Amino acid sequence: MKRFPTSGLLVSLSRGGALLAVVMVIGLLPWLSDQSPEYTVLRAGYADLEVTPEALSMVRDELGLDRGPILVFFTWFVGALSGDFGQSWISHAPVLPGTLAALAVSVTLMIGAGAIALLVASMFALPSLLRSARGKHRRGAGLLATTATSLPEFLLASLFLVIGAVWLGWFPPSGWLGVHYAVLPSLAMGLPAGGLMGKLLADAVSAAGEEQWVSAWLSAGFTRRQIALGILRRALPNVSSQVALVVVGLTGGAVAVERVFAIPGLGRATLGAATAQDIPVLQAGVLALLVLAVVAGVLAALTRRALLGPAGRLGVVPVAVVPPSFRRRDLAVPIGAVSLLAALAIAGMLRDPFTSAHSRLAPPSWLLPFGADASGRDLLARVGHGTASTVGTALAVVLLSLLIGVLVGLLPRLGTGPLEVANAAPPVITGIIVAAIAGTSAGGAALAVALVSWAPLAAHTAALTLQTKSLPFVAVLPVLGVGRGRIIVRHILPHIAGPLFRHAMLRLPGTALALAALGFLGLGANPPSPDWGLILAEGMAYVERAPWTVFAPASALILSSVLAVSASSIAFPTLERRRKRTTTNISPAG
Repeated sequence: MKRFPTSGLLVSLSRGGALLAVVMVIGLLPWLSDQSPEYTVLRAGYADLEVTPEALSMVRDELGLDRGPILVFFTWFVGALSGDFGQSWISHAPVLPGTLAALAVSVTLMIGAGAIALLVASMFALPSLLRSARGKHRRGAGLLATTATSLPEFLLASLFLVIGAVWLGWFPPSGWLGVHYAVLPSLAMGLPAGGLMGKLLADAVSAAGEEQWVSAWLSAGFTRRQIALGILRRALPNVSSQVALVVVGLTGGAVAVERVFAIPGLGRATLGAATAQDIPVLQAGVLALLVLAVVAGVLAALTRRALLGPAGRLGVVPVAVVPPSFRRRDLAVPIGAVSLLAALAIAGMLRDPFTSAHSRLAPPSWLLPFGADASGRDLLARVGHGTASTVGTALAVVLLSLLIGVLVGLLPRLGTGPLEVANAAPPVITGIIVAAIAGTSAGGAALAVALVSWAPLAAHTAALTLQTKSLPFVAVLPVLGVGRGRIIVRHILPHIAGPLFRHAMLRLPGTALALAALGFLGLGANPPSPDWGLILAEGMAYVERAPWTVFAPASALILSSVLAVSASSIAFPTLERRRKRTTTNISPAG
């Protein structure tokens, strides 16, 4: 008798349900918010008409809004299934051609940024691979990878625009008339992604290099090239899911970069549609992002299966428990970083961040260590006051994302759809949706980032859980009558807690950057709040003649990234002793 394919059905239902839920939320956005869609469409599409009850009634009748939200959504959905995505509420042009054109631009940017990210990641991971192939061990990809991870795309885009296009004149400043227009945007998007990928790959390579088979291969006389290829093949499956998320994020997270360079990509088009409440265009853009996410997820799964071979199909992936050693010198970098951040926060909080008591764009001096902004406000005071709000909010979002990621990652089949949806919806898009429903605020920005930030942690949880289940002492527990809940709580979670926490802390600077990006785009905290994103946005217009206006918040973001990554690499003795006891107990049976 054939078994019913329950697993495949759950995955299909998860994807279909998540996709339908997101599309319904987008389609019902005008009715969920306090804004009047007919008023927005009237002002955007009929500027020559006065806002009168008759004009509003005409727009409602034209859009079919009088039929109610359910019928409007159902009509659009049926048309989309047949390839008809309707017409724009603003321009009255067909939606599909414009979406496909924007998608082609974004995919081109994604390919260019992905190539740069792979090159940067290879540069950061290569030293770890060479050390591991020689039998030497040292964790981490270094401070340079950490710094690259923390650089905001919108800051890099603005700097590249000023340096590469304005000062040097090597590249076009804006628009999209050829592939050479993608160089600067690809660099701005690829460097941070490459730093994150390089850090993850370097850690995975270092962990694989400490497994016992590497020592055995060295003793057996295998060449360094053979050992390096073996380590790389062993490490890549552990990061393939994360790399897929980063690759998709290159498209979804490029909204700010496309806006800086005025590129007609999918992110910029979706942002404009959401701002104008052009629901058909917004729905088509989100669906295009979701398709990219599903394709990237399927390719990542196929790549991982091919790398693991029979071990992955049989569920016998070997996992070595290699307790990292605690060294006092590992405390130097995080202590130094937290000391500098604390000094910055304390020095800034002793000053007034709101009063315009100084000259406009005053340069740094003894009185103003970071200078003044365009309104004559003390930048040290504003960055110092913003430290507590930005870092504190980012930490709360990371911890919430970690909790959600663990819960979803332990149910990988049911969580497939929400994970792909969360990855395909960048914080900018969720920020727009949250702002449209509840208005712009720091809490709304935190909620928007939390709605999507759990996806990488969920994918990592699922991968680590699968590997942990293949350990001999875990695989035998169901035979001994141990319940599934007890296995998860007592054996799986303690084993994966350390890597997940380190990964979550690695996401802290990215979360702070996402919050700053929302503030930069006007979707976060409102002026005159000393939010890092707002400070960057206010100073970006003056970066060419007053670079100190962006140096202060950018340096604070980089400093927080150094703190997060260096602190997450510290081995806590109590956890390592517990792992050592576990390894000792199972070694005779292994």
